[in-house]
Amino acid sequence: MVTPFLRARQGWSEPVYLHDDLRPALAETYGVVVFHEQVLRIVATMTGCSLAEADETRRTLDTTDGQDDIRAWFYPAALARGYDLPTVERVWDVLRAFASFGFCKAHAAAFALPTYQSAWLKTHHPAAFYAGILTHDPGMYPKRLILDDARNRGIAVLGLDINASVDVYRVESDAQGQVGIRLPLTDVKGISTDEVAGIIAGQPYDSLSDAWHRAGMSRPTAERIVVTGGFDAMHGLDIPAAMRQRGRLTRRDLLLQVADLSRAARGPRDCVAQLSFELGDGKVEASGLPEMTSAERVGAELEVLGMDVSRHVVDFYAPMLESLAADGMSVVRSANLLRQRSHSEVFVAGVKVATQTPPVRSGRRVIFLTLDDSTGPVDATFFDDAQGPFAGTVFASWLLLVRGEIRRTGPRGVSIRATGCWELGEVRRAWLADGVAGVVALVNAGRSVDAVADADGETTTPARRRVLVHASGYRQSPYADIKPAGTDGSRPPAKLWHSSPGSSGW
Repeated sequence: MVTPFLRARQGWSEPVYLHDDLRPALAETYGVVVFHEQVLRIVATMTGCSLAEADETRRTLDTTDGQDDIRAWFYPAALARGYDLPTVERVWDVLRAFASFGFCKAHAAAFALPTYQSAWLKTHHPAAFYAGILTHDPGMYPKRLILDDARNRGIAVLGLDINASVDVYRVESDAQGQVGIRLPLTDVKGISTDEVAGIIAGQPYDSLSDAWHRAGMSRPTAERIVVTGGFDAMHGLDIPAAMRQRGRLTRRDLLLQVADLSRAARGPRDCVAQLSFELGDGKVEASGLPEMTSAERVGAELEVLGMDVSRHVVDFYAPMLESLAADGMSVVRSANLLRQRSHSEVFVAGVKVATQTPPVRSGRRVIFLTLDDSTGPVDATFFDDAQGPFAGTVFASWLLLVRGEIRRTGPRGVSIRATGCWELGEVRRAWLADGVAGVVALVNAGRSVDAVADADGETTTPARRRVLVHASGYRQSPYADIKPAGTDGSRPPAKLWHSSPGSSGW
C-alpha cells in the first residue's frame, strides 16, 4: 500500500485502479485502498449491497473463518453484477490484505491534524516546539536526539542553572541573544518533586551555601547539580578555561563545599552556625584542584541528566574518524549521506538511539538500528545474513561503527543495508595501537559471508557465527539479544573512553 501510494502522490508513477467503476472510491488515494470507508464503497459497488451491509462485511474480514464466509458470498455476488473473474480476484486479494491493516478517515485525521500543527510549530516557533515536546513526551526517541535536532537547527541548548532552571524545558535567550532551551531541574537523576519545588521557591540564590540552606536539597542532589554545571554561572565557572585566572574555583571545589556543608549539618549547632557564617557569602578559597575535563563533564551529564549537553559524545572520536576518512575508509556523517552514490559502501559512527525487531512474514528477523552522530540520525538495517557475527554487538553496545551499503529510496530518502558493526571503543583501541591499518584489519576480519543451505535444507552461517548451546543441548538463537551479565546497550556504559598517552585528556 505504502509504496504505490507515495510513488503516485509524488508523480513518479501513474495511479493504477482495480476497475473503472472504483475510480470514485479510490481517486483521492491514487488507486490504493487506505481507509475503511473505501472498503465499504468497493463492496457496495461490486455486490449491490447497502453501506451498512458492507460495513458488516468489513468487520467479518478480521478472521480467517470470516474471510472464507465472505469470499463464498462476494465472488457470486460480484460475478452476477457483470464483473469478470480476474477483476473479482484482484479486488478480493486487496480486500483480504486490507484486513491486516487499515483504519477509518477519522483515525487518520486524528494523526494528521497534530502532525500538521507540529510541523507548523517546528517551522515557525522551533524553540517552543522542542521545549514542549521535551517537557511532555518525546516519544520513541531519547531526549538527547531531540536536543541534537534542535542544535542542528541553530537553537542553543542551555545547561542546568540553579537560578534559571525550573520544572519544565523553557525558552530563553543566552548571553549572546541566541534563543535556546533551558534544561529543567526535573532531569536531574534522583531529584524528588519536593526538592524541585523547594529550589524553584527559593530562586534566586547568590551562592552554593545559600542554595544549600534555603532550597532543602539533599547532598546527592546538590552534588549532581554541581557536576552538571548548575552552579557554574553563579560562581563564574562558565568562563572558558583559557580565560580564567589561576586560583579560580572549580567544580571540584564546589563539591568540597557541599561535603563541608553536609558534614556541618550533621554536627553540633554551633558548628553549623560557624560554617554558615564562613560560607554564607560563597567566598571560599580555591583548593587548587584541577577543573573537570570536557570528557569528565560529558560523562557526568550522561550519568546525571541522561544526555550529553555541553558536547556530543561522538565528538571525542572525531580525530579518529577524520583520520580514517583521510586514509581511504568511507566514514560519512549523517548530514552527508545524501551525497553518496547508491550501492556504495560507507562507514557510519554514532550513539545507538533505537533498535527495533518487528515480526516479518518470512520468520527471518530484521534488525532496524538508528544511530545519532550529532549531525542527525542514521538508519541501518541488518538482514538475516548479516546478523550472526554482529547482532550481539548491536544489542549490547552503545557507541557503534557500522559498515553498510547505501540504499536510495527517493530524492531525500536514504538508508543503509548493514554488513557489519563494531563497538567504537574497540575500533579506537585498534586505531591507537596500529593506526588506520589496525582498523582496516579489524573490519576486514568481520566481513560476513552469504548464508548457505545444508543437506537438510536448513540455512547455515559462517563458522564465526556464535551459536550458544544450553546445558540441556538446546541450540539457542544466534541472533544475540543475549547480552553479557550486567550490561544494557540502551544506556551509556560506565566508561565511555579509555585514557591513553597523548590522547588529549580522554
